[in-house]
Amino acid sequence: MVWLLLFVLLGVWGYQRLMASSHSPEAVLVLGGSLDREQFAADFAQTYPDLPIWVSSGSNPEYAQWVFEEADIDLDRVHLDYRAVDTVSNFTTLVDDFKSQGIERIYLITSDYHMRRARIIGEIVLGSRGISFEAIAVPSDRSPESIDKVLRDAARSILWVTTGYSGSSLRQVQQAAYRRLK
Repeated sequence: MVWLLLFVLLGVWGYQRLMASSHSPEAVLVLGGSLDREQFAADFAQTYPDLPIWVSSGSNPEYAQWVFEEADIDLDRVHLDYRAVDTVSNFTTLVDDFKSQGIERIYLITSDYHMRRARIIGEIVLGSRGISFEAIAVPSDRSPESIDKVLRDAARSILWVTTGYSGSSLRQVQQAAYRRLK
C-alpha cells in the first residue's frame, strides 16, 4: 500500500513537472549573495522585457535599483525581497508568492559555483508547488560548493516541505521560546 501511494505521488509530481516544463519561464529569480548575479540578471532581463524579476536578499535596495536602472530595466518589473537569510529561504520565502501569481516556470539565476546546491533546493522547494525552473549560471572562477552543503540544504528543504520549517526558521522559533522562558 505504501509503495502504491509513493508511486501515485511520484506520478503526480512527474506529470506536474512535465506540464510546467512545456512552456517558457514566466519570471526571473535571482539569488542574492553576489553583486555579479544582480548585474548579470539586469543584462539578462534586457532579453526578456516582459518578465518580472525577483531578487532574493541581494544587495541593498539603492544599489540593486541602480543596477537595474543602468540596464534600462523598468523598476516596476523588479521585486526586491529581503526575507531570506540563506539559500534555502531564498526559495521558501518566495515559492508561495510565485504559486499565488500562477507562475509555473522561472529562470533561476545564481553563480556557477552555487548552482548545484541551488538546483537541489529548487527541485525540492519549487517542485513541491509544481513550479519548474531553467537554471542560468553566472560564470565565476570559484570551485563548486562542497557536497556537504548540498546535502545539508537538501535535508533542510525536505524538512521545510514536510513541516513548514527549515533549520533557520526552527532556530528562530527555538530562540523565541527561550526568550519567553526568561
